Amino acid sequence: MTDTRDEVVVYWRPGCPFCIALRLRLRRTRLTYREVNIWQDPKAAAFVRSLADGNETVPTVDVAGHPLVNPSKRRLLATVRDHAPHLLPG
Repeated sequence: MTDTRDEVVVYWRPGCPFCIALRLRLRRTRLTYREVNIWQDPKAAAFVRSLADGNETVPTVDVAGHPLVNPSKRRLLATVRDHAPHLLPG
């Protein structure tokens, strides 16, 4: 996996309604983020499992090294403001 200390990474999988909802909400913001399908990236799936008691709970979001499991858009954006404000749109 790549170094995520200076980015927002959304880990998701196809068919997940929570992933669909969060990704749609994020597209309405101007936040720059990277999406990773855990079914196509075994290391990403292992990372998600390491945070969620061995489960592949998605969406999981890494905000500049601060992981969130199944966050709301509000919580995700608050975490960006707290830990990576430079990633917010100007």
